[in-house]
Amino acid sequence: MSGRFGDRLLTAVAAAGPLCVGIDPHPGLLADWGLPDDADGLERFAETCLAAFGGAVSVVKPQSAFFERHGSAGVAVLERLLAGFVGTSTLTLLDAKRGDIGSTMDGYADAYLRPGAPLGADAVTLSPYLGFGSLEPALSAAAEAGRGVFVLARTSNAEGGPVQTAVLGGAEGPASSVAQSMVDGAAARNAGAAACGDVGVVVGATGEHGLDLSTLNGPVLVPGLGAQGATPDDVAARFAGTGGPVLPAAARSVLQAGPDRSALRDAAVALSGELTTALGATRG
Repeated sequence: MSGRFGDRLLTAVAAAGPLCVGIDPHPGLLADWGLPDDADGLERFAETCLAAFGGAVSVVKPQSAFFERHGSAGVAVLERLLAGFVGTSTLTLLDAKRGDIGSTMDGYADAYLRPGAPLGADAVTLSPYLGFGSLEPALSAAAEAGRGVFVLARTSNAEGGPVQTAVLGGAEGPASSVAQSMVDGAAARNAGAAACGDVGVVVGATGEHGLDLSTLNGPVLVPGLGAQGATPDDVAARFAGTGGPVLPAAARSVLQAGPDRSALRDAAVALSGELTTALGATRG
């Protein structure tokens, strides 16, 4: 990695817009593309995405589960896909949502974040719901390697609501939600970073999140654009005042343009342009 993740992200977004394209080869999509649901179909899907999106968008987000479901052969495809984007202007964000404690978290850090990590991407998603402090091995490894992390804060799935909106209170300060405590933990890690810190958060786009993101000083990954219902204008309205770049993520609404590479690239570029206009109008 050359330089800090936050710096590389700002450069990428300035060049190609804020869209993060999800690379989600679920069985139905492989079938829609006329591909078999096996490692060979997965390889052909990955090669198409690399050719379509490399250099055209700021960030791609492979979903690790859809590669892992094919076993070791699928993980090997994921390794090659991540390596393929190296040298392009497109950053990789591996959606793995890893989270554990102690030596197990050390193991995940070795796999995804340390220099030379076999599944190393520019950034990875992490789950903090064993406590934000449990992420320390991953946060330290990412900082050492110049990588970033995105910590789950307020997800859009209904099951997450009761946990993430639960209110914390006590003598140390005013009451806040569990999700806000995750944002605050990320903000503390980003304190003092110039322009953009390396620790982002994940906040869904499909509802009002109720979070104060103004002091984050880091990126916000915003899933839920397109097929899940959120529009560029929704994202702009719900994330106005965010203290860092907003990265709306879309997968199906872009991937449905495949398997033609030119059509995929055009769909991604067009959506990124819409987001640039919507977010720019809100911030301008």
